[in-house]
Amino acid sequence: NIDVTRFTPETIQSAISKAKNQLLLPDGYAKQAHDYFAQVVAQVYPVYEKKMRDANAVDFDDLLLWPALALKNDPEMRAELDARFRYVLIDEYQDTNKAQYAIARGLTVDHPNLCVVGDPDQSVYRWRGADIRNIMDFENDFPGACTIKLEENFRSTKAILRAADQLITHNVKRKPKTLYTAKEEGAKVGILLFETGMEEADL
Repeated sequence: NIDVTRFTPETIQSAISKAKNQLLLPDGYAKQAHDYFAQVVAQVYPVYEKKMRDANAVDFDDLLLWPALALKNDPEMRAELDARFRYVLIDEYQDTNKAQYAIARGLTVDHPNLCVVGDPDQSVYRWRGADIRNIMDFENDFPGACTIKLEENFRSTKAILRAADQLITHNVKRKPKTLYTAKEEGAKVGILLFETGMEEADL
């Protein structure tokens, strides 16, 4: 009895995915469902979960949700995994979400050997629940961490880096850095406008 033109399966699934990335199970999601859309999702979420359990299935988000919750709620298992995975490396750390952050924290309590690589200026996967605070707060969350800035660019010309730097300085949430390159000045940066994607592809 849900209007699927207003509440498509895709939008409902997306909301459930976001909830799981925030470590919210159906009961927790229902408690914070204040608007009508969220209340509809709160009705569907437990049914969706039951159907998956009945089918002995998991979705993509469960692959993060359940390990994160297990590390949080089972101290013995957390300690065993922490001992097994004594060195943890995470690439593209700026695109991690709350569940991924919880896994990283859980695996680095007894052996805090965590190395992350990331660039807050390149956080683009908001749709997967990526939380920029994970990288912005890294030094606070992991005191004693050594931060190494990789500021030399080997790909772009000086003109491109200068334009990129001038644009990105308008971001309010960022870690300051100055890119430089040994490459030549290069051509001036230009702006091209296209009417269609096909026109752009033909260039």
